[in-house]
Amino acid sequence: MKPLSERNQASVGAVTLVLLVLAGLTAFHADDLPIIGGGTTYTAKFTESAGLKPGNEVRVAGVKVGAVTEVELDGNQVSVDFRVRDTRIGDRTKVSIQIKTLLGDKYLALETGGERIQQPNEPIPKSRTLAPFDIVDAFSQVSTTVDQIDTDQLAESFQVMSETFANTPGRMREALNGLSALSKTLSSRDRELATLLRNASSVSKTVADRDTQLQKLISDGSLLLDELQRRERAVDNLLRGTRNLAAQLSGLVRDNQQQLRPALRHLETVTTILARNQRNLSNGIRDLAPFARLFNNVVGNGRWFEGFICGLVPPPTSTQIFDINPEGCIPPRAPNGSRQGGGR
Repeated sequence: MKPLSERNQASVGAVTLVLLVLAGLTAFHADDLPIIGGGTTYTAKFTESAGLKPGNEVRVAGVKVGAVTEVELDGNQVSVDFRVRDTRIGDRTKVSIQIKTLLGDKYLALETGGERIQQPNEPIPKSRTLAPFDIVDAFSQVSTTVDQIDTDQLAESFQVMSETFANTPGRMREALNGLSALSKTLSSRDRELATLLRNASSVSKTVADRDTQLQKLISDGSLLLDELQRRERAVDNLLRGTRNLAAQLSGLVRDNQQQLRPALRHLETVTTILARNQRNLSNGIRDLAPFARLFNNVVGNGRWFEGFICGLVPPPTSTQIFDINPEGCIPPRAPNGSRQGGGR
């Protein structure tokens, strides 16, 4: 026989994958195999499923011996298939659906009995099965039948029973007195009980009518929570970025500390000088305003500079014949009587 190293590696890989898939399927469905899984499957008929589901436990005297495999409707009854291991099921075994937790989980309880063995192909009839009475159905029936009870007649009946057994021993008399008090309480609270049940019916009807709004409210609440989660991630990213920025700035200051110290020292000197000469600076800025305004007048009359320069011509001089610059540095008058610049 050739070793695996000399065979076609593609064929070896394909065979290996097939074997791995078969091994996985075998492990997943081990309970269904006739030899490895073991156990015997039985069928029981119930009047209702009572919330029983495939996968629920099967117990005998509180000990798990198997599991429910299938629950399906069979005409006007429910057919339940279950598998048990290492357990004797007699031909008079009783099967009942029991409540496992307060949240509504169920399990299948077996009360074995009978001299002969129950044949797997013979279903357990409804006469040997029992389904629990659901508390929701109980309240529904109470709400529909409570109005039919004549509470006054019931109270009178209990009162008559109490008077009839008045001379009985103490324990019996106490019990009947308790029944009489109970009847009086029921009679006095009849209107309140009817109102309570009527209000409960109104609440259930309102909730049923508002089913669409409740679904939308729950959906919107889910969207709100998703948005809050996104905002939380955004804030977290912002804080993380701020922390990284602070670390980078700290590193920048630490690396350039020698260069920053002289610059900060000189900046402090400059700010001290500016503070000391603040009044002079204010006066200079205030005095600069008239100069800027007059300079704007010089260049604001056209494409030329218009101004008056005093001292460019000779000073005022008087001779016997004529006078030179008699007005001195006074600007010449414009036609409208105002002064104007004398040179362009």
